[in-house]
Amino acid sequence: MFRLFSLFTLVFTLTLPTLATASDLIRLTNRDDLLGWEAVGRIDLGQDSYCTGTLIADNLVLTAAHCVFDNRGAPILPERIVFRAGLRDGAAIAARNISRYVVADGYRASDGMSADNVRRDVALLELSTPIPTATASPFALHMNPTRGDNVSVVSYGRKRDDALSWERQCDVLRRGEGLISFNCNVTFGSSGAPVFSDGGYRARIVSLVVGGHKTEHGTTVAYGMELPDTVDDLKRKLRASAASAPSTANTGFRKVDVTRGGNASGARFEKIQ
Repeated sequence: MFRLFSLFTLVFTLTLPTLATASDLIRLTNRDDLLGWEAVGRIDLGQDSYCTGTLIADNLVLTAAHCVFDNRGAPILPERIVFRAGLRDGAAIAARNISRYVVADGYRASDGMSADNVRRDVALLELSTPIPTATASPFALHMNPTRGDNVSVVSYGRKRDDALSWERQCDVLRRGEGLISFNCNVTFGSSGAPVFSDGGYRARIVSLVVGGHKTEHGTTVAYGMELPDTVDDLKRKLRASAASAPSTANTGFRKVDVTRGGNASGARFEKIQ
């Protein structure tokens, strides 16, 4: 979930492009608009908070780790979490409760927005009942994004939390040491949103949006992580987990309430050390 805007710097230098405007976002309002994007959904966390998540299997949802912790750094009970695939204007393609989840090893709330935490800001949620692939086809991961690659983002966000918005084109700015930066138009509510590759038979997930910063030029840079190894580890961790309760080790960032007339939740904006 996004936190309040403030400047932060990654471990490498960024070239700051012009940010896409709200007019570049396509609202996926109708069923035809949503075709192919059904596996992206809103993760409702109780008390009017949410993140964005994506099916990577018929029973697994990928999102940001900080989404599954409250504002005290305590894990949210799985039974309080609901994934609503393709939610638009109150109607979802499918809705499922969460039976359990795991977060990446080494992820700690006390570390704040450190580069190490950004690399580990990944969670895998197991659905109580699978969503048939004929209803929502899961996405695969993209292995090797490079600077200059065209990507796109599908997400919920502040003042657009009732339906997915699609930014059709933004760019990979930098990639290094497990971190990736983008010039994508993200906002509160976009935490956990998939960043997709542009090309091939079907889009693949390059990264997840976990934070960003507003620059002095009025642009925004979004940040995520390299995914394949972390996701493989999370799958093994989930299979090895015999308990239905969430992992309490290595807790994550605090949650912020969503904008519905007041506060907001979503992608995090603060300093990376």
